Amino acid sequence: HMNSCDFSLENWACVPEKDESLASFSMERTDTYMTPLLKAAAEASGGTMNVLLSPWSPPAWMKDNSDMNHGGHLLPQYRKLWAQYFVKFIKALHERGLETAYTTIQNEPAAVQTWDSCEWSAEDEGCFAVEYLGPALEQAGLPTRILVWDHNRDLLADRFRASMEVPGADRYIAGAAYHWYSGDQYENVRAVASEFPGKEIFFTEGCVEGGPRDGAWFTGERYAHNIINDLNSGCSAWFDWNIVLDMQGGPNHVGNYCDAPILADMEKGTLHYQSSYYAIGHFSRFIRPGAVRLGVSMDSWMVPAAPDGKMGNMMESCAFRNKDGSITLVVTNRTEADMVYQLNISDDADNTKKLVCPPRGIQTLVIGS
Repeated sequence: HMNSCDFSLENWACVPEKDESLASFSMERTDTYMTPLLKAAAEASGGTMNVLLSPWSPPAWMKDNSDMNHGGHLLPQYRKLWAQYFVKFIKALHERGLETAYTTIQNEPAAVQTWDSCEWSAEDEGCFAVEYLGPALEQAGLPTRILVWDHNRDLLADRFRASMEVPGADRYIAGAAYHWYSGDQYENVRAVASEFPGKEIFFTEGCVEGGPRDGAWFTGERYAHNIINDLNSGCSAWFDWNIVLDMQGGPNHVGNYCDAPILADMEKGTLHYQSSYYAIGHFSRFIRPGAVRLGVSMDSWMVPAAPDGKMGNMMESCAFRNKDGSITLVVTNRTEADMVYQLNISDDADNTKKLVCPPRGIQTLVIGS
């Protein structure tokens, strides 16, 4: 996040006081809390990690409510300056060996929150990308690509269409970003994938709200359900939100405590790896960058042990072919009984296998290479 977010210790900005020259721009706060983590993650990835950047709010002095919280809007006279702010931040990350592949214009632009937030219409996002941010990135020689919306699935298709109607949008807007907090609504992901086949569709934030759920199983099931359906609907990258939180579900400067794949007991110095951590691994460890999604279907000739007696979304799967030729198949079973299934990879009878996924289970199969 560029500037503070709700999971920061307080509101902060790289230019906290009015300075239209941006001469006072400082990465001190970022370098204290985020840069070391980003560098460690980049090293762990073998140097292949790209950064996606997102602001929760401009500095208070750039907004019409003079507050980083409670929504408000970027003042029109600061649009050009705000674009230069992005450029300075992305350049600073580059100097630290961190490459920003993508940026969104605003985190949750339709939300007025008690924490860091700022409102943007779809048209304003499109205009900002076309008239200010896109040209500023180009002039600076930065390859960072712009995503819009960065909010829930419910309005994803409508908002993206509206942003793309701005003249010049196709040149400067690389795609759409979205979150899960409004529900499944995967038809909107499919609509964007169908109507804009050349654009990226990224799931950029998901976490279980309402505080930590240490030891809960449903959290991992929620992740698996969402990842499978997002990927099957045309999403090409999936981001968790909050890699680790404390046992309260923070820190969070407004008490918006949440769950995370890893919870840290600060008193005992121990880490609690949650079911969501392992659920994510079923995908991220075996579906490699550059993999191509394959068609996969599930059919049942028996009534499963699901609450409503139907298969519905209680049994789900996705499949990808990796660059090395291997196929990764992820299968979930949220019923209370064994899921005995027959795997048909092709019409060849020799390739048919009978397998079992246990109750409330998730499996990853890697086939061939």
